[in-house]
Amino acid sequence: MKLGTLKHAVDHKPTAEDFAIIEADRPDYPPDGVLVRVVHLSLDPYVGSRLRGRHMGEPAPVPMQGAIPGAIIGQVVESRAKDLNEGDWVHAMEGGWQEYVALAANEVRKIDPGIAPLAAHAGVLGMPGLTAWAGITQLAKVGAGDTVLVDAAAGPVGGTVGQIARIKGAKRVVGIAGGPEKCALVTDTYGFDECVDYKSDGWRDRLAEALPDGLSVFFENVSADMAMLALTHAQTYARGVLCGLVDAYHTETQSQHPLNAGLIIGKRAKLYGLVVYDFYPRWDEYVAEAAPWIKSGQLKFAEDRAEGLENAPALFERLMNGKNKGKAVVTVAPEGL
Repeated sequence: MKLGTLKHAVDHKPTAEDFAIIEADRPDYPPDGVLVRVVHLSLDPYVGSRLRGRHMGEPAPVPMQGAIPGAIIGQVVESRAKDLNEGDWVHAMEGGWQEYVALAANEVRKIDPGIAPLAAHAGVLGMPGLTAWAGITQLAKVGAGDTVLVDAAAGPVGGTVGQIARIKGAKRVVGIAGGPEKCALVTDTYGFDECVDYKSDGWRDRLAEALPDGLSVFFENVSADMAMLALTHAQTYARGVLCGLVDAYHTETQSQHPLNAGLIIGKRAKLYGLVVYDFYPRWDEYVAEAAPWIKSGQLKFAEDRAEGLENAPALFERLMNGKNKGKAVVTVAPEGL
């Protein structure tokens, strides 16, 4: 079978040249586990940091041996697990860049292929969607009358954040994204009221104009500097969700990202650190709430797709450079056997 791995250890932003697609033996699976045929592979920004051993204490993969980490959607082809049968569709966070993966029963989550397109379980119904739902409904608790600012609004997390905020009653949702195409995605597909292009001249002034009454909630995916900028527009008692620091994933050193304590105190702001792992036990709860939103058209999503595991490195490089439009997904194999 094919397996995607690192050619060598990396200490920089990964490029397609850092990866190799090699042949490997099909893995054996544990007594209580399953063998899964990988169909869709999720590519996510945090993996760039994980490849350098700098994500939540998780080790970097061993070059020319270990598969690149990544969530997968796949179909069980062999099972020794009590509640999993051949043909079941599953999601696994630790599937990786490979055509087949062996997993213990507690490492997979059975999914319903009838509630949404299968690849959606890697994005809007996967970790990006769960992240957005957790931040908006469980931490910031967005409701009627809120004004919400979302950074990296064209991404699969940010785009879902804004839509769930609207569903939960927000009166105004403003996004920040890079470039006219991404801003068009934010407003035309995701339905934000406005999107500010941070690559354009005078964008900070336009952000102020987009928030004439300030904001009551912000969702930060990029940097501490952007979080502090959001706070300058915050109403008193605003809530902020600090989800990611994408700008720091590929820096040479891990900076401390100082926050302006005086500004936080003055605004009486409440800041929440969001680690989506805390919400894995509630994944099915999220899917049950979100699936009807998808069916009704309230919750939309976009995908940046590649076909074949051999094309994963190029799509991952595009993701690392912020050139993807929507959730990055690699279709490794056909959905039908």
